[in-house]
Amino acid sequence: MTLQGYFQDLPRAAAAFSGGTDSAFLLWAAKRYGCAVHAYYVKTAFQPQFELEDARRLSAALDVPLTVVEADILSVPEAAANGPRRCYWCKRALFSHLWAAARRDGYTVLLDGTNASDDAGDRPGMQALEELEVRSPLRACGLTKDEVRRLSREAGLPTWDKPAYACLATRVPTGTAITQAALDQVERAEAALSALGFRDFRVRLLDGCARIQVTQAQLPLILEQRQAIRAALAPVFQDVLLDLAPRPASI
Repeated sequence: MTLQGYFQDLPRAAAAFSGGTDSAFLLWAAKRYGCAVHAYYVKTAFQPQFELEDARRLSAALDVPLTVVEADILSVPEAAANGPRRCYWCKRALFSHLWAAARRDGYTVLLDGTNASDDAGDRPGMQALEELEVRSPLRACGLTKDEVRRLSREAGLPTWDKPAYACLATRVPTGTAITQAALDQVERAEAALSALGFRDFRVRLLDGCARIQVTQAQLPLILEQRQAIRAALAPVFQDVLLDLAPRPASI
């Protein structure tokens, strides 16, 4: 099945929208092929502010209505406890909120941007999507991440090369309870590195320290700017560590 055929059979739908590559292409395709789509962004402590700003900017550019849904994810005990199935409990809570908002607006179909490259065996959150009957058109049509990026570039979407971004909760070691204070530390530190020109990186918590992970291409830059990085992160972390094993580029 093609996306054109998928959306020609779906005249109206709600869509979970993060502002990332997959969900941006999903909105573009839905609108391009005649589906009256309404975007819903769920704002929690796990999402940094820049993601909400990206979602607002992109939905406006695509001329798709956007509703922001607030959710207190830290009040979900299984998510805040940060066990090995945190993603399942998080997704289940967030998409339950999205479903409630979509249904209030009269929608009976909820979409998300899962693609054919996403491995269900490695993503417990996908179990929650299945249980809640959330549809994934990109996955259903066999579109991989690389294909989504290629088609996004052809469509002129600015998100075609946007690095994949995992939520702030992933910066806290599994088994360590997630607090608002810890999430605030990570968000401030990552915003500081972004302001210094870094892209596609992570600041992870390690015994009260910041552990920075960058791609191979950025390792020389981070060493050159170590003094600026130390000064930028000093208000947030007493100690800053660099992981010498480069993280794979996420585009």
